Amino acid sequence: MADGVPSILGGIAREMKHLSERQRVIAQNIANSETPGYKAHEVRAPDFSALLAQQNVGGGAPRIARPRVELTAGMAALGARPTGGSLILDHDVTETKPDGNNVTLEDQLLKMGQVQADFTAMTNLYRKQQLLLKTALGRGGGG
Repeated sequence: MADGVPSILGGIAREMKHLSERQRVIAQNIANSETPGYKAHEVRAPDFSALLAQQNVGGGAPRIARPRVELTAGMAALGARPTGGSLILDHDVTETKPDGNNVTLEDQLLKMGQVQADFTAMTNLYRKQQLLLKTALGRGGGG
């Protein structure tokens, strides 16, 4: 528990924020499906290793780590630009149109359906966690 919030609730909140951002990016991809040269984007999955460290899984520090790449002056001079944090190019595309656009509506709609299913799962986990807390505090919720 950090800052009075059980780690599972913190993890659910982070995942819901991630799913919200992912839905926004997918909608942006769909809106630009006919823009010449537009490349589909995706949101980098959140790093949950801090939650594992709190739980002390396996008696040691978690072995999950995502490399952090910082933009150097040399990289910027070559034309590299930051991707805005967790926004990355989507490499899971099925086709690229002759105009350079690689957004496929079918792929984006499948991703949107997955976001909806994941969000529903997180909502159900949150609801059940709240029910458990209410039951533990003796404020009803059982049954």
